[in-house]
Amino acid sequence: MTIGVPSETFAGEMRAPLIPHDVKRLAALGATVLIQRGLGSGIRVPDAEYEKAGATLADSREQVLQADVVLRLRKPEADDVALLKPGAIHISYLDPFNEPALLQQLAAKSITTICMELIPRSTRAQKMDSLSSQASLAGYVAVLLAAERSDKVFPMMTTPAGTIQPSRVFIIGAGVAGLQAIATAKRLGARVDAFDTRPVVAEQVKSLGARFLEVDLGETGQTEQGYAKALTEEQLQKQRDAMAKQCALSDVVITTAQVFGRKAPVIITRDMVEGMKPGSIVVDLAVESGGNVEGSVAGEEVERNGVRILGLNNLPGRVAVHASQMYSANLFNLVDEFWNKETKSFDLNLEDDILNSCVVTHAGQQRKQF
Repeated sequence: MTIGVPSETFAGEMRAPLIPHDVKRLAALGATVLIQRGLGSGIRVPDAEYEKAGATLADSREQVLQADVVLRLRKPEADDVALLKPGAIHISYLDPFNEPALLQQLAAKSITTICMELIPRSTRAQKMDSLSSQASLAGYVAVLLAAERSDKVFPMMTTPAGTIQPSRVFIIGAGVAGLQAIATAKRLGARVDAFDTRPVVAEQVKSLGARFLEVDLGETGQTEQGYAKALTEEQLQKQRDAMAKQCALSDVVITTAQVFGRKAPVIITRDMVEGMKPGSIVVDLAVESGGNVEGSVAGEEVERNGVRILGLNNLPGRVAVHASQMYSANLFNLVDEFWNKETKSFDLNLEDDILNSCVVTHAGQQRKQF
């Protein structure tokens, strides 16, 4: 079975979907790994390293896309789908809730698509969960960006010139990204407060040394996949009222609240931003799915009344080496989990709970509706 890995074409994307370490592991399974030249250019890995690991280099993108299994990071462009071999398996992010035409095109071509966003958050699938691996890095980068742009240092310092009080950092959302942001801000010496609609995460927040902001929202909770449930408008308003005071006290606010498959809720209103101290920093990690902060702009840093709002895209891509390492491992673990060692091929068992969750198109049909 041939596994093809095309180079990423999305503007500004530095991550590579596969690194030489995992090429070697795939080759050890008996797969023929075909990669497009320049695959690792964004992480400064030369083609020779891939070749040394056992990959075959291809000059033609079409040759790579004709593989039995195609591994990539970003969703495919229509031109790439046209080049795929009917019956092939395509594994990548797909943005399925917002790409109905793409899913129809893949189904019409009889492509079996495995959607990385739909990998279940189960113990067995944890090693394949790229949303979590990339979100963890995004939380880390968000804190570093805020610290670099802040006019203040994060830690408390006692100096001959006097004592400097620690910066106050407020993290909204204690999922994977939020917890990593909490841990990173604490390592830098900040005083950290955090909030999440799921009371069940309060102990995790406290275990990292942060204070959990208690807000009585009534009945909330999380989905079976571990995501926060959408709040009612009344709950959102109660949450905003409680958080406005905390934002006014904070030097840095980082929002990470997303609802899977839906537009991110607006949590920080314009009035809340205007109530913050000049020089404060707001980082909106949900900007690519609509944004948690009123006035944030995807891909830009804007200023409102002296408060800088960072809506920068693709934060994991800013630490592309480790982001690639983690995503590559997620892909390898997925292939390895379903690799038939006797036939040396991918065993597409749709009765398996993991594949049943993440296979979106198969045999000319769209299996899931969004």
